[in-house]
Amino acid sequence: MSRRVQVYPFTAIVGQERMKRALILNAVDMRIGGVLIRGERGTGKSTAARALAALLPEINVIAGSPFNDDPDRPDTWSDYARERYSHGENIPVERRRIQFIDLPVSATEDRVVGTLDIEKAIQRGERHFDPGVLAAANRGVLYVDEVNLLDDHVVDLLLDSAAMGINVVEREGISFSHPARFILVGTMNPEEGDLRPQLLDRFALSTEVHGITDPDERMEILERHIAFEDDPIKFRQAWAPAERELGERIAAAREIVDEVQYTRGDLRLIAMLTSTMQIDGHRADLVILKTARAHAAYEGRRQINRDDILLAFELAIPHRLKRGPFADAQVNMETLADQLNDLQAELDEEAELSSEASNASNQATNSKKKANR
Repeated sequence: MSRRVQVYPFTAIVGQERMKRALILNAVDMRIGGVLIRGERGTGKSTAARALAALLPEINVIAGSPFNDDPDRPDTWSDYARERYSHGENIPVERRRIQFIDLPVSATEDRVVGTLDIEKAIQRGERHFDPGVLAAANRGVLYVDEVNLLDDHVVDLLLDSAAMGINVVEREGISFSHPARFILVGTMNPEEGDLRPQLLDRFALSTEVHGITDPDERMEILERHIAFEDDPIKFRQAWAPAERELGERIAAAREIVDEVQYTRGDLRLIAMLTSTMQIDGHRADLVILKTARAHAAYEGRRQINRDDILLAFELAIPHRLKRGPFADAQVNMETLADQLNDLQAELDEEAELSSEASNASNQATNSKKKANR
């Protein structure tokens, strides 16, 4: 994306709070695994993704690295960086803007993962790698519009990289690896076909977006877009304080997200609810925990609470519900909150019974000791 292009401010987007929160939490912790945004055209999906990338602060990278290698994280370096700077050399560092990479529907596997030049390897003994989309997207935002129309194999590659944070290319016994951790944003219009359930489950979070029907909000959208089109620089300047505040909040959350604590009770609550809702596999449980920790960090806390878990369920569950008449419905938050209350009450009762049993056992032991005396 050219730096001269004026991107619509993230904080100026009217409504669509669930979509914006899902994007923000992925920005706080890229390890969550991306978000799938489903909805009709003209609901701000691509606008929000581009705006998020423009909102995020510049990053330090190893100068000249096509993989955006982090100079402070040698454990994540590409083979390119390891070959040059693993012996204690002075590492040249430069600042770069977060990249926004738009993946076309026609993208092939080689275009996505990159290619090894086998001819050079055989004839000259040189390992030459041509970076692909995953290299450019590392530590940035990878946007895939109409992801449901993308080849399933390519979607698998993207989701694997988003989950593992690394891209390994092997050809004829030669391999090359580089970091591939990014905010994956997939968008689709359900009217044009859906993703296979196996691929849906691989997206960490999902959200439905719909056209806003409130007249006042629609008028606000019109006024803001007209102002942006008339003078984008002035419009961005007007929203600069809000953009800066949100960017700083995300940066602060990134610093503490690994310090956010959780209890065994939190884990049991997550496991009980996913089990109650008959969610297959265990990926959802992990996503919910990561998302809850990211939300706690975004709120400036180092301990998750029930509200964090509730929000995480809201974003992680809808696309994982069993197929049926209500499979595509949004999770009803009031119902979900009631379920959490019921499960929390069960946990509290179990803890109380366990405590009473422990006290009774201790009393019996003490009585026996006294009798022996």
